[in-house]
Amino acid sequence: MAKLYFNTRDELNRIDVSKIVYFEADGNYTDIVMVNKLHASVCMNLSEMEKTLAEQLGPNDTTFMRIGKRFIVNMQYIYQINVLKQQLILSDYDHFAFQVTISKEALRKVKDLMLQTRI
Repeated sequence: MAKLYFNTRDELNRIDVSKIVYFEADGNYTDIVMVNKLHASVCMNLSEMEKTLAEQLGPNDTTFMRIGKRFIVNMQYIYQINVLKQQLILSDYDHFAFQVTISKEALRKVKDLMLQTRI
């Protein structure tokens, strides 16, 4: 399993890629939400996180997708896209379900992409 490493002056986070459900922007920080409902926070904005993911996983990796301004989600956990309610449900079908609010336009793009590529 691939691991991501987030190093700061005071700590090192080593996280299994398959255990990350989504990343959420919080100003100059990014919150990482995992399958066990633990949260980690790293000092980088979401754009920097995108670059870090590309560097560590490779530019052609399709595990994660930026959705709107606030989220990067693990594509394997997308359970339901509800454009009208502006909701994205992320679940493993067993232990957790996270509901996040995302713009209709961003959800339409994700829905279309998933239907085209069958990710």
